[in-house]
Amino acid sequence: MIKQSFSWDGFARTGVEPRRLIRAAADIGYAGIDLVPQDFWQPTKDAGLKIVCIVGHPLSPAGLNKREHLPAIEASIRANLELAARWEIPHLICFSGNRYGLDETAAAEITAEHLRRLGALAGSYGVTLILELLNSKVKDRDYQADHTAWAAQVCRMVDLPHVKLLYDIYHMQIMEGDIINTVRQNHAHIAHYHTAGNPGRADLDEAQELNYPAIVRAIKETGYDGFIGHEFFPKGDAVAALKAAFEVCNV
Repeated sequence: MIKQSFSWDGFARTGVEPRRLIRAAADIGYAGIDLVPQDFWQPTKDAGLKIVCIVGHPLSPAGLNKREHLPAIEASIRANLELAARWEIPHLICFSGNRYGLDETAAAEITAEHLRRLGALAGSYGVTLILELLNSKVKDRDYQADHTAWAAQVCRMVDLPHVKLLYDIYHMQIMEGDIINTVRQNHAHIAHYHTAGNPGRADLDEAQELNYPAIVRAIKETGYDGFIGHEFFPKGDAVAALKAAFEVCNV
């Protein structure tokens, strides 16, 4: 059974009292929270919710696709693996970094080299590194892992069970569309999903173009039993948006 979570920042920034947000999520039926600040890890667990993922190293132009960035990234991941193991957090999010003209093949080889090293370490902690797919169009960031085929190839090159993808449906709708077919073809490499409405990165409502019930059904048909995390910025009340998103994806 697919479990639902939500990404903390977009909802917390509405001004809702944090503990009210946690309690409301548990009451609605959520099973976890993504990227919740450490100050609220214990209240999250006390509410019976899983801390689904945290950032393994910062999102910045300096990522896994350049060898000179590895020492800083590895130091960050080592520290966060200790935390993840202690708090039973299953996933650390990783980032490719920006292209800066780097050849796609060379970038894949370097990224895979780094994730092979770091993934073996993560496996010893029982944690999975998830490389996030992001768009390079809206933010104009020239992010390397901006297409599923490239990131899935990196996973194949790494060939470790503790290195997978974070497939962000919103970002991949912007970059390539064809969401359901892409999920069906690449689900073996996907460990977590994020949602948001497009355009606007807001609620999963009728003002946006993605058919989330159909997408979630397709994900379920692959046998996926992990989390789908809602990572959008509510237009209105945070708790109402949480409830509406849960109902849309509870298929």
